[in-house]
Amino acid sequence: MLFRSATDADTDRVAAVVVDEPVGWIPADRYLDELRQRMYRPEWTWLAEDEGRVVGRALWWGQSTAEHPVDLDCLWVDASVPDRAKVAAGLLAAGLESFTARGAADLPILTVKLTDGWRDDPAVSAAAEWRHDGALAAGLSHVVERLQLEWTPDAALPAAGTRLTFAAATDEEFLPVFRGIAEGSLDASTRKDIAEVGADAAARKAMDFYLDCLGERDWWRLAYDADGAVVGLAIPSATPYARNVGYIGVLPEFRGRGYVDEVLAEITRFQAAAGAERITATTDQGNVPMAAAFARAGFRVTEIRMVYSVPSAS
Repeated sequence: MLFRSATDADTDRVAAVVVDEPVGWIPADRYLDELRQRMYRPEWTWLAEDEGRVVGRALWWGQSTAEHPVDLDCLWVDASVPDRAKVAAGLLAAGLESFTARGAADLPILTVKLTDGWRDDPAVSAAAEWRHDGALAAGLSHVVERLQLEWTPDAALPAAGTRLTFAAATDEEFLPVFRGIAEGSLDASTRKDIAEVGADAAARKAMDFYLDCLGERDWWRLAYDADGAVVGLAIPSATPYARNVGYIGVLPEFRGRGYVDEVLAEITRFQAAAGAERITATTDQGNVPMAAAFARAGFRVTEIRMVYSVPSAS
């Protein structure tokens, strides 16, 4: 079995792959379009070949201006392969080794997109199982189940809050709020970042991530109560595909008072006023309070995402 990155000459073979399992995947038209935009690249596209036949494909994705990919969002191994998990692990290991050699400080995650209630569907469970086993074998053993949600205009807009006001602020004013929100967070990625680099660096990393996103910096707002105290932050953002909630948080000393509903309403109403026909969001399955807030605001679950990453060194 040969594992290698693709070349320009492989484009037609890469695009010809059809994933016939009930998981999220990247069809030819999207791959080719985003290849032109440099969100997919030959060096981020890895193939498994058996005597010259493509039997596996891994498509890593990144922003068009990025130096390194951030996510593997389509992993496929042909059903004729006796041990699909073993080939998946080989593809993952080869790609990750290459990205490390190219200087990637943070290795990309693997995201497997599944239907809600996937554990009750044998076909979906089977598709998830070999990908799960392959990810673990390749060292991506930190696993988080996340909800993908969306708001569309057929849902009522959440009512505007009456207790908070929202105002623009500088990066220097936002940074300590990022740090404070991370304290006691139920978000697995936030906890992992704190374990790896500490609270200060994790806050800077989170802020830098949203500064690099497609949303505009002047959309950002801090939330203040009637006494002028900072309660949290609201960061509407965007992806190449939709407007999204971005980052939302309430400082620990203000949690449990329902402020999250007002912050989420502010973001949702802002995006809807800008003409968004679809507003996306994600949260961990285990972050029950945030999932409940999304439900109250009219967001619905559209898919489940199993996210695999390298565990913290600690």
